[in-house]
Amino acid sequence: MASNKHIDKICLVAALLALVLALVLLNATDRTDGGKTMGYESRLFDSATVHTIDLQMDDWEDFIATCEDESYHPCTVVIDGEQYANVGIRAKGNTSLRNVSAMGSQRYSFKLEFDQYDSGVSYYGLDKLCLNNIIQDNSYMKDFLTYQLMGRFGVAAPLCSYVSITVNGQDWGLYLAVEGIEEGFLQRNYGNDYGELYKPDSMDMGGGQSGAPSGMQRPNDIPDGFDPGKMQAPEQPAEAFDPGEMREQPASDFTPGEAQPPQGGPGGGGGSGFGGSTDVKLQYIDDDSDSYPNIFDNAKTDVSQADQTRLIATLRSLSQGENLGTVVDVEAVLRYFVVHNFVVNGDSYTGSMIHNYYLYEKDGQLSMLPWDYNLAFGTFTGGEASASVNDPIDEGLEDRPMQAWIFSDESYTQQYHALYAAFLKTVDIDGMIQQTAQLIAPYVEKDPTKFCTYTAFEAGVEALQTFCTLRAQSVQGQLDGTIPSTTQGQIAAPEALVDTEGLSLAAMGTMSNGMGGGPGGGGERPTQETVAPEGEQPPAVDGQSAPVEATVDGQPDPAGEQLPTDGGQSDAARSQEPEHQPDRAAGAWGLPGGGFPAQEDTATESNVTWVLLGASAVVLVLGLVVAFRFKK
Repeated sequence: MASNKHIDKICLVAALLALVLALVLLNATDRTDGGKTMGYESRLFDSATVHTIDLQMDDWEDFIATCEDESYHPCTVVIDGEQYANVGIRAKGNTSLRNVSAMGSQRYSFKLEFDQYDSGVSYYGLDKLCLNNIIQDNSYMKDFLTYQLMGRFGVAAPLCSYVSITVNGQDWGLYLAVEGIEEGFLQRNYGNDYGELYKPDSMDMGGGQSGAPSGMQRPNDIPDGFDPGKMQAPEQPAEAFDPGEMREQPASDFTPGEAQPPQGGPGGGGGSGFGGSTDVKLQYIDDDSDSYPNIFDNAKTDVSQADQTRLIATLRSLSQGENLGTVVDVEAVLRYFVVHNFVVNGDSYTGSMIHNYYLYEKDGQLSMLPWDYNLAFGTFTGGEASASVNDPIDEGLEDRPMQAWIFSDESYTQQYHALYAAFLKTVDIDGMIQQTAQLIAPYVEKDPTKFCTYTAFEAGVEALQTFCTLRAQSVQGQLDGTIPSTTQGQIAAPEALVDTEGLSLAAMGTMSNGMGGGPGGGGERPTQETVAPEGEQPPAVDGQSAPVEATVDGQPDPAGEQLPTDGGQSDAARSQEPEHQPDRAAGAWGLPGGGFPAQEDTATESNVTWVLLGASAVVLVLGLVVAFRFKK
């Protein structure tokens, strides 16, 4: 009788235990590497498919007209069929934003802030999503490929995937969705107990030192006629610029191992640079936090005075070359620079603009996070291909202590070389490019606002493949010693360099000539079909220009594709909707050789949930078995 009397209570207790266990297990998402599984990794950022995003706004045209204000507007976002209301949206970008406007285009990059109006809203834990318009990139892959390489080589890099965007149900274009480096990113990579995040930035052009390679470019590397405020094409063709001719410039006075006072020139630019870039170079200036406005004014986390003091002390040690193993996350930063230097990005910390990176600090230890690589692969200047393909891997930038420390001690340099060799052996870049091209080609062809013709896209992909193949050959030769790994060595032995004849960096899209790449020009969506008499061009509609013959880099497109100057899609493109996606599992581009941390296997993460639920079910069954035995 006693057993029957308590059977209901026993069953209730077993059910409650199973429920509690399920909740605990489902929330126990911290990974062994210190990061945390968020939930959005295996959804929007499954890079094996092209996702869909519909932006819904009643006043879209008014929003577009005020995009240069970079102010947030409310909208509804539908991601792969899931709707999120009251999300903040604004245009993003600095010079690129003004550039789009100057081109007469509406294809802006956008930033979605899920918690802009309601702090409780997120996309499976993601608070910010960037939608990049893929400007200056005929290959559509420079950002995507770099982030994939970074992540697969163990660098804390933003997740990304391609998205087909519609606005109120109408095609807008193929964009790259990039995880914003904020709260969600920090939790995913470092767990709840993450450190401080900064995005040091000064739009001033900084100074480099002598012999910096093309991927670590000096102010002299900027093409003639370049105006950072306008980013218009230079008067001279990009091919007329040869970074190799700029290599013998006066050296900076900065020396690792010495505390660095403010340099001469306006704002402490140092060298031959302009403006206050000393703090953005991560040089130690003094102990006053006001001397680091480009760092602390761009903090992405809530930074206290103690946090500022700790970072300044860390920069002092870094600049003096002291306790490097403590103040630098050696392994993480070396991995970052391996990939960063391979893709030769002059629009970065190692370039003359000295921006496009995040600085992460935890307990006095620093690491670098990648950002904005649409001008990588030597396309920041688009000069002679040889200078970028053969970019010296051992050229230290003496005024950039976060890079110079690698060459301050032979043990660090050897570790850097070992990681570089492992990177070359374990990554299949050519396969990644081919698979990505196959995935996105149908979407590029029908993209109504693309910045280039489809033929230019094909040429850009081919140029990107060629660049990566030749770059790998050059880096391997530099590691083997058959190719000099410094600028002076390459000047003395030019015959040892990898031959780049036939490779045009401009085909990938560059800062000076990659914004159009064809008549598409990233124009408005077509709003009306106008039929012209046979043999005549249709008239302009609502002030839009009539279609013109397609061109590639200013030359007639051999395919003869006709594109409207407003960016409208061709009839051929309209008729070729993607029928299916390639049958590839998420994360299929893992390093063939293995042995290095990679981004989370999204398929495995999805299975974890079922395992945890199964465990809770087992507890419930055991409880019921116990109850049944009591009853008997």
